[in-house]
Amino acid sequence: MLSNKRIQELELVMEFEKVEECFKEVSSWIENVGRKRLKETVNLDDSLEMLLQAQKQFKEFDLVASEYCKRGQEALKKMNQWEDLSFVDVHSYRVKLQNYEDELEEFCTQLDETRHRVCETVRLYEFFDKVRQDICCTEEGVKS
Repeated sequence: MLSNKRIQELELVMEFEKVEECFKEVSSWIENVGRKRLKETVNLDDSLEMLLQAQKQFKEFDLVASEYCKRGQEALKKMNQWEDLSFVDVHSYRVKLQNYEDELEEFCTQLDETRHRVCETVRLYEFFDKVRQDICCTEEGVKS
C-alpha cells in the first residue's frame, strides 16, 4: 500500500509539473501582454471611427487572450483528479494551483468585462451618431 501511495504521489508530481509549465507560460503571457493590453482599453477614443478601430484591435487581442484563458482552464481541469486523492499529501501543490486559478479567473473576468464595455460603448456611440444624423436631417428639412 505504501508503495502504491508513493507511486501515486510521483505521478501527481509529474502531472503537476506539466500543468505548472503550461500555466507558467499562460501566467507569463497574462502579466507581460494581457494585463497591459487590457489597461490600454480603459480610455476609449471619443469618435465613433476611432472607437470602431479600437474595437477591431480589441477583438484581435480577445481571440488570443481567450485562447490563453482556455489553455489555463484546461490545464487546471487536469488537476481535478486530486480531489479524490485525500490520502496523498498534496497540500503545497493545491496552494499553488489555487493561486494559478485565482490569477486566471481574475484575468478572464477582466477580459469579459472589457469585452462587454467595448461592445456597449460602440453601441452607444452608434446610437448617438444616428441621433445626431437624424437631428441634422430634421434641421435641414425645417430650413427648406
